[in-house]
Amino acid sequence: MAVETTTWGVLYCPKTGISNKQKRWDKIAAVLKEYGVVYDMVQSESSDSVERLMTMLINNGYKTIIIVGGDSALNDAVNCLMKVEKDVRDGIALGVIPNGVMNDFARFWEFNEDNIGQTVGWLASRRIRKIDLGCIRYTNKQGEKCHRYFLNCLNIGMTADIMNLRRQTRRLFGSRTLSFISSLFVMLFHRMEYKMKLRINSDVIDRKVMTVCIGSGPGYGQTPNAVPYNGMLDVSVVYHPEMVQLIEGLWLLIAGRFLNHRSVHPFRTTEVFVDEAKHAMVGIDGRLMKTPVGPFRVCIEQEVINFMIPA
Repeated sequence: MAVETTTWGVLYCPKTGISNKQKRWDKIAAVLKEYGVVYDMVQSESSDSVERLMTMLINNGYKTIIIVGGDSALNDAVNCLMKVEKDVRDGIALGVIPNGVMNDFARFWEFNEDNIGQTVGWLASRRIRKIDLGCIRYTNKQGEKCHRYFLNCLNIGMTADIMNLRRQTRRLFGSRTLSFISSLFVMLFHRMEYKMKLRINSDVIDRKVMTVCIGSGPGYGQTPNAVPYNGMLDVSVVYHPEMVQLIEGLWLLIAGRFLNHRSVHPFRTTEVFVDEAKHAMVGIDGRLMKTPVGPFRVCIEQEVINFMIPA
């Protein structure tokens, strides 16, 4: 099916846990009409359907694809785009209307979930910037070589567990801060250290580590200086602090001064080799992924996605 090049393909991913999904969409549709946007909308029924619908929009020739969703939906979208030929991908612009449990990548660009009019106005101006993606290359349990891209960050260890809990508690509390605090409290009863061996630039870290964040973007506050367009990855390695330091670290994270904590060791690089991360969970853009088997590598793919940014 051929479509007009000016027609947007809109993939609506309803926020998990809300009762009236149609009401939210009706608000968005009204703003799209106000701006005279011509679009076709498809709605995902679950996270598993996002990749299928995104692939359908790409194959049907849409040149502007808007994800109405959060970080995980965007992650699925960019991984679909990275599967197609470069000349096809280069002809597609990806945009976002924040609608997730967590919208950290959209928030980096100052897209506001509650200001739909401003967001659609910015998208309608079609200002595009080439952005980077992080990539994890690993082996799965079947011995197959795999890879997965990320927009924001990859977490190894305690924070991967926290982000998973945070997604669940955000639905209960609504507040980002309250959900993080409650998640951290639950995590106090979980494993807090993991034996890791990391190679970052000329440094070798071979010791117990609490968490590692590798960010192409701000990394939910853990790589606050990272930007998705400089061809670099920011890395924060956190050793196990004492309880008082742990509480201090939480407030520094909320205040945006995470790197000031004495237990945080920052790096900037183009690749990270993880030779060992025993029993540590791995999260990618806020969602747990299947834990890689054995060593894995995280690298940067420079300027590979056309992303629609504020005017």
